[in-house]
Amino acid sequence: MGRIAAAYDRFILPHLIHLACGNEAIERQRGKVVPHATGRVLEIGMGSGLNLAHYDPGKVDLLWGLEPSEGMRRKALRRVEASPIDVRWLDLPAEEIPLEEHSVDTVVLTYSLCTIPGWRQALEQMRRVLKPDGRLLIAEHGKATDAAVHRWQQRLEPIWKPIAGGCHLTRDIPALVEAGGFSIETMETMFLPGPRFATFNYWGAARPR
Repeated sequence: MGRIAAAYDRFILPHLIHLACGNEAIERQRGKVVPHATGRVLEIGMGSGLNLAHYDPGKVDLLWGLEPSEGMRRKALRRVEASPIDVRWLDLPAEEIPLEEHSVDTVVLTYSLCTIPGWRQALEQMRRVLKPDGRLLIAEHGKATDAAVHRWQQRLEPIWKPIAGGCHLTRDIPALVEAGGFSIETMETMFLPGPRFATFNYWGAARPR
């Protein structure tokens, strides 16, 4: 079973994540936050590079793409090569960001916080590398404010996680961001089209405290 799981994670899961995270509704969400990135940018969970089309090359000096999955980096190769932005891979998990303190102007966090095992440590690392006046840009799915939908999220999460790369359905995104040492500037929410248990979205920005 271990070899099957490893093969699934390496060869099948990247394709599923790419398809799920590249639909039209999520692309619109990316377009609401990613163009605001400026300066030296760190993207957490760069995946297959779906955000690259949304960055403003005139505003971004350098983009570090943190992505521990070899399969996802492989899927991103074509987009990285075509991008006018200088992209540099960081092959480590979000809990271990290998950058200096206060070296980043913008952290972009899109559809990744749901899967990070050590979310608090990861957010503290993001705060560490951000400049004091830097910004965390967020587009994530998570805990629905509708009580009935949230109950379904709780029921389905144990089944969902193994097939979705450890994705949590019930994470309270604003609460996690604040617990990680940030003050939220803006945060909006809505259900996207699709299964309501997986489509409650948050997007906005936060500053390091």
